[in-house]
Amino acid sequence: MLADTVHLRVGALALRLAIVLAAAGLSAPVWAQTGGTARVRTRSYFFVEAGRSSDYKLFVSSRYRQGVPAPLIVALHPFATAPERILLYQGLLGLAEERGYLAVAPTGFDTRAWYAAEGTEPGSGAGLSERDVMNVLAAVREQYTIDPNRIYLMGHSMGGGGTWQLGIRHRDVWAALAPVAPAISSSPDALDAILDIPVIVIQGTADASVDVASTRRWIAKMKDLGMTYEYVEVAGGDHTSIISRSPENMRKIFDFFDKASRAR
Repeated sequence: MLADTVHLRVGALALRLAIVLAAAGLSAPVWAQTGGTARVRTRSYFFVEAGRSSDYKLFVSSRYRQGVPAPLIVALHPFATAPERILLYQGLLGLAEERGYLAVAPTGFDTRAWYAAEGTEPGSGAGLSERDVMNVLAAVREQYTIDPNRIYLMGHSMGGGGTWQLGIRHRDVWAALAPVAPAISSSPDALDAILDIPVIVIQGTADASVDVASTRRWIAKMKDLGMTYEYVEVAGGDHTSIISRSPENMRKIFDFFDKASRAR
């Protein structure tokens, strides 16, 4: 009870301070830890662009040491799904712990906001969703010693589409991408912008939400462009269990990330 009270007081103080700073036109790098589970913690920051506090979920390997650069995975959740759910996909936390990763799952402003959806205007839900992801990334980089050459982006379904979109829009950040069953309607011609970013894609052939033919078009384009990529097509695989209940495929993502580093 005392710990919960302390968390509430710290969170309220951080929010009040952030509001004061925002009103003064200053940046507000204020974060509070407000609970969560033993492995995945809930953090919050004042989202200036949205005018309110925003939560994100964070895992830090026990192997992490301040001052020693560590790899980071930014994980984008599916549509209308709590952000911590993607961190709890089978195998993710165990592999992050074993290999010394941090993993963060932003809310994306709203769990239905589609990250960087095409054709949206600044201030829309999708525009704020993209901003929230990048704000959370900045927050984690300020709080922890993150290796700037080993920041990875992965996502599932809506988050898979967001991985393509944010991977392309913020291409100078990522060492590698992992879109899984990516829900996206834009053209794979945009891949011209990320020729040097390795990509691993996972897709089920029996996915009722994302047509395998759509994903295959992106794979064909990567092949035509000579990109470094790996494609895991799961025969008979559905939309969700190919990653949420597949430690084998999660390990393939980590193995792929372990080999990828941005040029210094």
